[in-house]
Amino acid sequence: MLWKILGVIIGYVVMVAFIFMTFSAFYLAIGADMAYEPGSYQVSMLWIAVSTVLGFIAALIGGYVCKRLSGSSGTVKVFAGIVLILGIIIGIYQAVSPQPAQEARTAEVSNTEAMQKSQMPLWVAFMNPLIGAVGIVIGGGLGPGNKE
Repeated sequence: MLWKILGVIIGYVVMVAFIFMTFSAFYLAIGADMAYEPGSYQVSMLWIAVSTVLGFIAALIGGYVCKRLSGSSGTVKVFAGIVLILGIIIGIYQAVSPQPAQEARTAEVSNTEAMQKSQMPLWVAFMNPLIGAVGIVIGGGLGPGNKE
């Protein structure tokens, strides 16, 4: 039982770490002008597309780690369900929360400021947990020992 719990926790930590590192590197590579729409904190379609791919890869890795540690396909499905439910809750929270005032973006924005002020379209908030859950399930099916 302990390995199943650790599989979910460590799988999640690995996902978050991968997302943080790759999103940070991508932001530094393209800069604020390509990550956002001109003069705003609305993310660009380029950012949405690449972050979706990176998020899916993170979910694949998280699912793989969860399966390797837990040894259970059922635990991978629970992990995917947790990510899906939490993501939907966060999406609902974003949908009912008042939208922040549109703030003009200056030319250069630090990585920290970008994370704090980025504004994603609402549909992305609901798409990401679906992609994450699917990625986790697929990732959990990769590698040796998947006879379960």
